Amino acid sequence: MRLSRLIPSLMALSALAACATHSPAPSAEMTTAAGAPAAAAGLDWFMNRDGQEASLAYGVANSDEMKLSLLCRAGSGALEITAASEKPARQIHLESGGDTERYAATSEPAVVHEGELLTARAKASDPVFLRFRRLGWIAAWADDERQFYVAHPAAKAGVEQFFAVCG
Repeated sequence: MRLSRLIPSLMALSALAACATHSPAPSAEMTTAAGAPAAAAGLDWFMNRDGQEASLAYGVANSDEMKLSLLCRAGSGALEITAASEKPARQIHLESGGDTERYAATSEPAVVHEGELLTARAKASDPVFLRFRRLGWIAAWADDERQFYVAHPAAKAGVEQFFAVCG
């Protein structure tokens, strides 16, 4: 990835949230009555399209605080995943509705916050992303802790639009 394309992702991933569950199962306050994780106040998924590139990022609106970012070229089916991390890591471990994937990642010092930025490649057709597209949530694992990234109802259309554009 060119540095000019990495800069927006670096800025978007300025801080890693400390809010994570330690248990493999979501806690009662993190789930809805149906058992799915609940959307967090102030955090959501945001879709952006710039020509042939589309991005989907989870974080705080109009800020540098982003947790996870997906980037693709229209119709390519290929994703670039960028995640903030407190320390270097060799993989990005994602889960959605029971489907999990581990992606080999490169790690480099973050520019706009302390910690590291992890970057990996994936396919939009991987089961974890198909489930995310259907359910509206994905979780990232680090050191046996799971962080849920749940779309609010209004943002689910952006998640669907992102994957439709990516192919």
